[in-house]
Amino acid sequence: MGSIHKTQVVLHLIFLVSILGSHFIAAQTVSTNSSEPGTDLLDRSNVTQSDDTVRVDPLDNFKKYRGGYDITNKHYWSSTVFTGIYGYAIGILWLLAGIVYGGVLIASKYCCKSRKEKLTKRLPCHKQCYLWPILLAIIFTVLTLTASGLVLGGNQKFRSRARTVVNIIIDTADGASGTIYNTTGAMKEIRDNLEASNASAGEASSFLTSTAQQLDNQADEIHREARKHRRLIEKGLKIVYIITTVTISLNLVAITALSVCGTLRLRRALNLLIVLCWILTALCWLFFGVYFFLGKFSGDTCTALENFQINPYNNSLSSILPCDEMLRAKPILTDVSEGIYNIVNQVNTNISVVQVCNPFSGPPEYQYQADNCPANTIKIGDIPKILEPLSCSDSNNGTCGSGQFISTNDFEAVEGYTTSLQNLLNAYPGMESLVECQSVKDAFSEILTDHCKPLKKYVRMTWGSMLFLSLSMVFLVLIWTVQTHHEQEHHSLDNSVKPHSSAMNEMDSGERIAINSSKHGVV
Repeated sequence: MGSIHKTQVVLHLIFLVSILGSHFIAAQTVSTNSSEPGTDLLDRSNVTQSDDTVRVDPLDNFKKYRGGYDITNKHYWSSTVFTGIYGYAIGILWLLAGIVYGGVLIASKYCCKSRKEKLTKRLPCHKQCYLWPILLAIIFTVLTLTASGLVLGGNQKFRSRARTVVNIIIDTADGASGTIYNTTGAMKEIRDNLEASNASAGEASSFLTSTAQQLDNQADEIHREARKHRRLIEKGLKIVYIITTVTISLNLVAITALSVCGTLRLRRALNLLIVLCWILTALCWLFFGVYFFLGKFSGDTCTALENFQINPYNNSLSSILPCDEMLRAKPILTDVSEGIYNIVNQVNTNISVVQVCNPFSGPPEYQYQADNCPANTIKIGDIPKILEPLSCSDSNNGTCGSGQFISTNDFEAVEGYTTSLQNLLNAYPGMESLVECQSVKDAFSEILTDHCKPLKKYVRMTWGSMLFLSLSMVFLVLIWTVQTHHEQEHHSLDNSVKPHSSAMNEMDSGERIAINSSKHGVV
């Protein structure tokens, strides 16, 4: 009766896991192929970003989260992590079932020992009792080894793709901050030159100082957020990768040893390995939940990148790449373009020998076009080279020679102005691209074209293989559990039958001796 009861418990476990697994597959099919009717369509029509982030939020009394993709919102993270609840729940239930089942075994061993000793007859067990479980165990061992290889391969490729995507995003943020630093550096040089040469340029100097300070603060914020997110994401990916690799590698060794010990009927080692594999199975279910959550997060990220291409100024990714805030710098950029355009025109009006190339088109666009200079013009950065032969040389104690009419101080001032202005012009295309968010769009376009599809493919491969591995582990562990207790029952029955059999043999031998003695006495 004890063996039948334990077998029924194991069958109930198999039934429970099968029901939960089928429920998960059905739920995912529905969530993939359809959306919530009626209300979901209305909600999506009112949201600027169309995504699939409407999920249950455990931090908000299990209400629906409708805030969209927002990596700075704890409710987004909790609702996304909660998508792996099937893996977490099955893993915990499996572990609790193992604890309960172990308690039942211990209780039956010590509390029902006297009842077992009363059994005197052992049911016959044919070779099929041992052959079929071993064949099934071998099949599931092969399936488990195959699934483990797929998990390791998918995990490695997913981590590689994820790191590539993260590096592209963070490098783009670093490039944006670098462009801002180059621009503010040129603005500070112009300010310093103004202060050194013109004491009455206080208003212009104050404007350049405040503008440069604002841009520097923005660049510092971008750089700080980029470093923080890079560190957190890389640390998380590394931890998940290492723990998964170690767990799956240990699982490979454990299931191999389990099959060997089960085939050789090494009971003590087999029992220990069953406990270890039971724990590893629970971990596999937990990892399945984790990678399923990562799959959802990867899909959300790719959707957010697509939305960014449509509207870069109203997107949650602005916490790393604030295009909406950089857009505020566009009027300043237009003022700078207009100012340089007017200065160059004034200079060209006062000179007739040579013309300075105006790097901007006329109003109202003031587009930067440095490569469209006519052949008879010079660039702003080349002005010092033209004026240097006309400046007074320091070697002559500041006296001007023949044809030299520009003082040393004036030449140094002009050189400082033009050099700073050229540095500003060199940084202008980057600033213009940053304000228009073109560099960010290009980076995200690269991710969408080259990396999003493989990223989602490999994470789907990982959690799918982990699901397959978890199910295979469940059946493998239960097969060896049933087989172990089946053999243990027969082993204990053998021990209980042997004393009774020896007593019967002694009685039979005594009777035969008495009969033989009586026969000899008669003779």
